[in-house]
Amino acid sequence: MRISRRHFGATFAAGVTTAGTILADDQNPQPLRVIAYNIFKLTGWPSQRRLAQRAVAKGQMAKRLAMELSLYEPDIINFSESPKEELTREVADLLGMHHIRFPSGGNWPGTLLSKLEIIESQNAPVRGQRPKELFTRHWGRATVRLPNGVPLVVHSAHLYPTADPTVRLQEIRAMIESMKPDLEAGKSMLLMGDLNHGPDTEEYKLWMDAGWTDTFTKVGQGQGLTFRADIPKWRIDYVMAAGPTASRVLESWPIFAGAFRLNINDKESFALSDHLPQLATFDSH
Repeated sequence: MRISRRHFGATFAAGVTTAGTILADDQNPQPLRVIAYNIFKLTGWPSQRRLAQRAVAKGQMAKRLAMELSLYEPDIINFSESPKEELTREVADLLGMHHIRFPSGGNWPGTLLSKLEIIESQNAPVRGQRPKELFTRHWGRATVRLPNGVPLVVHSAHLYPTADPTVRLQEIRAMIESMKPDLEAGKSMLLMGDLNHGPDTEEYKLWMDAGWTDTFTKVGQGQGLTFRADIPKWRIDYVMAAGPTASRVLESWPIFAGAFRLNINDKESFALSDHLPQLATFDSH
């Protein structure tokens, strides 16, 4: 069963997990739902606000994040800017998900949560030695097993954030070189995360030329802005797909609602992050 807000408290008390159980039954598979989210180290945003600091001090943030995510019933979640591993593991446990951590080349590790079985994972799987100047945020690759037995390759990424795209372009080229065998083999693939570039950039064109599909461009409506959580102005968070998965996208949109959104009329309020989550849903037939 999926964890809903209605059953959330009971799940906490019982310590129940639901890893790997995303189907209502074998004859009626549910859509595959994925979320990419930069969680701002789980400090709340703006982190200096009194209530955000109180929530952190009381150890509430993992529960708050899990509660909000549970409303959207995700099967796979990518986190950028992860906090201490104990907190992301707490989120995973509350949602009944497997947990993989991708160490950062700097101080911004990534996390992949999945209700599906994780077959294998690699951190920064570049060809050759990992250059020190690249992937100072994170990049990891994992393979999960879909309910029909087909493997799904998932890349979790957070790219270099400066206005100068030089390093970011180097990261993308290295990633595409690593991805090339899977792309050429036509495998089902996802690329999820804070890519720190807009859809009108050279970086974006590299992804498209390599064979990736931007799920929001394909089925989304409006501008799809993901940053920031008060007044969104930029689209820098993505769920991309390749292979058969790319033809099965049903919806893709940033979640500008609930605790993901900052109430600009309330000076005491805080959002879970300065980013909005990007959600995409895929037909699992």
